[in-house]
Amino acid sequence: MSSDQFDSALDLLRRLPPHSTAANLNRICTLAPDLTEELLSSVDQPLQTRQCKKTKRDYLLCDYNRDGDSYRSPWSNEFYPEVEDAEMPSERVRKMEVRMGEAVEVYRELYYEGGVSSVYFWDLDDGFAGVVLLKKTTPKSSSEGGWDSIHVFEAIDRARNAHYKLTSTVILRLSTGNEALGDMDLSGNMTRQVEQDMPVQDDGSHIVNVGKLVEDMELKMRNLLQEVYFGKAKDIVGDLRSLQPLTEANKDKATHQEMINSMKR
Repeated sequence: MSSDQFDSALDLLRRLPPHSTAANLNRICTLAPDLTEELLSSVDQPLQTRQCKKTKRDYLLCDYNRDGDSYRSPWSNEFYPEVEDAEMPSERVRKMEVRMGEAVEVYRELYYEGGVSSVYFWDLDDGFAGVVLLKKTTPKSSSEGGWDSIHVFEAIDRARNAHYKLTSTVILRLSTGNEALGDMDLSGNMTRQVEQDMPVQDDGSHIVNVGKLVEDMELKMRNLLQEVYFGKAKDIVGDLRSLQPLTEANKDKATHQEMINSMKR
């Protein structure tokens, strides 16, 4: 695989419409099969849902529960289709994975009122790592929307403390349209990272600590998305087309500036 090809593929995906990332990623992988593994592990795309054959519960697919073309269900801890000699979490990490999955289910119902969530943990030499996934979409109609949260973390044990590194990505998709107004599409993603040392007494402390980090990060990113996407979009539309005659708008601006100048005197 050529590093130039990989960099060019990432550069191309950044310039294509975000709502078509999955389709464009598949096309690039078809054209350059040698890039498939690197691209799938490097490019964030909307999460896909699959049903666990054993428990009949939905779970989310990502690169962290994938082995080839098979995906591990967090509910049954089995790969579908089956994989021989698949890498599985240790008994301790699997127990934490189940507890974290139950906690995220409660969190999802409180904040999302629906959707799908999944949690996957795996072992590290000096701790463990995991990913918390959340997905919510609106029913298909003239207005559609989707929210995908991907929270990848590492927990490194340090005596009575643990060092956590969290990388969070939110993918937002909004679209609406009708014959009178035409079509509008607003989509994109945002990634943020945080590192923090937190006290640990037992494995239950890891669940509390990671849950707090994810909840705080989601709240911050939710507020940032509202400012960046909707606030900026409102400003741009206001600059393009004023709701009041421009003469009145200019008069208001002049009055406002006059008041500011008088306060400086």
